[in-house]
Amino acid sequence: MITHKDPIQIFLADDDEDDRNFFSEAITELKMENRVTTFKDGKDLMDYLEKPDSRLPHILFLDLNMPCKTGFDCLKEIRTNSRFKDISIAIYSTSSSEKDIEETFVGGANIYIKKPNDFSKLKKVIKDVVNINWQFHSSGLNKETFFFSI
Repeated sequence: MITHKDPIQIFLADDDEDDRNFFSEAITELKMENRVTTFKDGKDLMDYLEKPDSRLPHILFLDLNMPCKTGFDCLKEIRTNSRFKDISIAIYSTSSSEKDIEETFVGGANIYIKKPNDFSKLKKVIKDVVNINWQFHSSGLNKETFFFSI
């Protein structure tokens, strides 16, 4: 479980406005000690992250299929920049394709979540993912623990 004196910084990059709103509502309802920042696409996310004074997230929920810059592009850029080494990346996608799961696993994502189609499941997913012991989870990363399902 993440334990910080400061609120947990959670970022979501997703081009679907409804998905961004549901995600933010779910976090509000969970009454978790956190700060959520959303981005409408991968370009906005990377523009923000690349600012030298930007506050980095503890956890980034990253959609794969976005215009301008895809989640795959963002993942690659993040994982090749040592400044971002401590960011836990949760792929957050409607896709459950083996190719996408494999590519993001190899690319350095920490966990893969298929977007839930139900608000209560969304809240459970967020709560479970935010409460993962990321240090342990990342060190013991394997394909069986990579794909998160409820």
